[in-house]
Amino acid sequence: MTDETVENVDVRPVNKKENRPSLFIKRTKIQPKKARGNFRRLKWIIMGVTLAIYYITPWIRWERGPGAPDQAVLVDLANERFYFFFIEIWPQEVYYITGLLIIAAISLFLVTSLFGRAWCGYSCPQTVWTDLFIFVERAVEGDRNARLRLDKAPMSASKFSKRLTKHVIWLLIGVLTGGAWIFYFADAPTLLKEIFTLEAPVIAYISVAVLTATTYVFGGFMREQVCTYMCPWPRIQGAMVDDETLTVTYHAARGEPRGPHKKNESWEGRGHCIDCNQCVAVCPMGIDIRDGLQMECITCALCIDACNDVMDKIDLPRGLIGYDTYTGQFDPAPKTKLNVRFIRPRTIAYAAILALVGSIMLIALISRSVLDVNVIRDRNPLFVTLSDGSVRNGYTVKILNKLHETRHYEITVGGLKNPRIWLETKGSGQGSLLVTVPGDSLTSVKLFIAEKANNLEEKSTDIDVIVTDLDSQQRETQDTSFKGPQK
Repeated sequence: MTDETVENVDVRPVNKKENRPSLFIKRTKIQPKKARGNFRRLKWIIMGVTLAIYYITPWIRWERGPGAPDQAVLVDLANERFYFFFIEIWPQEVYYITGLLIIAAISLFLVTSLFGRAWCGYSCPQTVWTDLFIFVERAVEGDRNARLRLDKAPMSASKFSKRLTKHVIWLLIGVLTGGAWIFYFADAPTLLKEIFTLEAPVIAYISVAVLTATTYVFGGFMREQVCTYMCPWPRIQGAMVDDETLTVTYHAARGEPRGPHKKNESWEGRGHCIDCNQCVAVCPMGIDIRDGLQMECITCALCIDACNDVMDKIDLPRGLIGYDTYTGQFDPAPKTKLNVRFIRPRTIAYAAILALVGSIMLIALISRSVLDVNVIRDRNPLFVTLSDGSVRNGYTVKILNKLHETRHYEITVGGLKNPRIWLETKGSGQGSLLVTVPGDSLTSVKLFIAEKANNLEEKSTDIDVIVTDLDSQQRETQDTSFKGPQK
C-alpha cells in the first residue's frame, strides 16, 4: 500500500450506533372499535360476574362461633390464618395453598389445550380491567373514529373536559380496586370505617395507593403491552396447544384471495374476505388475525363478531373467522359443524393430574384433624441424672387446638417401662398430665420424663408422646426418643 493510498483512507472512528437497528418499536396507541355479537355479550357477562365476585366477596359473612372472625373469606396475617367459608388454614397447612396453586396451573393447561388462550381473552384481570377502562373511554369520548379525531384535535375546553372526566373515572376505578383488595386482609366493615376516619394502618393506605396506580397505568395506558411484554404466558402457552386445539382462526382457504367487493359482483375466482379490516378495528391487541396465530392474540373472539356482522351484510355464511383447529382452517367450505377431538392424550393427561390432585386435596380436607401435636426434645443437655439415679429428658410439647372452643387434653407416654412425667409449671405425677388449650390457639408446655436407669436397655429408646382430647377422644401420637447413659 502506497503512502498516497494510506492518506486517502478515512480513519475517523465509526459510530456503530448510527446503523444499529432499534430493538424497541414505539407503541402505537390502539383505539379498538365497539364490537357487537355473541362473544362480546359473553365478555360482558364474564366481566360482570368476575368484578362482582371481587368486590362483593369481602362483605359476605360466615358464622364461626364466639371469638372467631365472621368474614367468609379472610387472610388474617396478624393471627396467621386463612379463612375460606367453612375452611380454616393454619400456617403449617400451607400444603393446601400449594395444592390450590397446582390445581389452578393444571386447569389453565387443560383450558389452553382445549380452547387456546380462553383465560386471557375472558377472565384475566388485565383483560377484565382493560375492558372496563375501554368502556369508560368509549362512553366519555365516543367510539373509535371519534377517539381518533379527538387524539388529533388540538387541546380545547371540550377535549380537556373529556380527558379529565375519563381519567377521574379511571382513578376512581383504581381506588375501588385497591380498596376492595385490602378488605380481604381485615374485617371489611371495620376497616372501611377506619379508612374514612383516618384510623386505618398506614400499610392499608399504601396498598390502596399502589394498586390504584398499577390499575390506572396497566388498564389505561399499557393495556396490550402488559400481555405482550410483561406476561410470560404468551410464550409458555405454545407448549400447551396442538393441531387440535380450538382457537380463533381465520379460514384463509375460504377468504383468499381477498379484496373489495361490489354489490351484485360475482364471487367466482375470489375469496370471501372483502378486506374491510373490521377484524383489525375491534382487536384490543391491534393485530390482524388474518396473519395467522400470533403470540399477541388473546383469543377474545371480538374479531369473530365483527366478521360475522360483515358476512351477514353481504349475504355470505358466517364463520370466515371463527373457533377452529389449526388443520380446520385450511378447509375452504363454510363450517356448519366443528370436527374437534376434545378427548386426546394431552387433555387426558391434564384431566388425570387434575383429578388426582383434587382427590388428594379433598381427602386431606375431609380427614383433616382439629388437633395437631409437635414434640421437640431438648438437645442440651441430652439427659440429666437425678439424685435417685433415674434419668430425665426434657421436651417441648406444642398442642394446637383448631376448634373455636376450649379443649382439655391428656398427655401420656408409651415405650418406657415405668415413666414418671411432669410439667415444668405443674406438680409431678405418675402416668399422665392434663393440659387445657383455649380455642383456636397454640399452647406450648415443658414436659419432663424420668425413667430408672436400670430400665433403659439402650442409649436411645424410641418412645411415643400421646395427646388425647378428653372431650372427643381424638388422639395424636408423636414419635421421639429418650436418651440415657451408655450401657
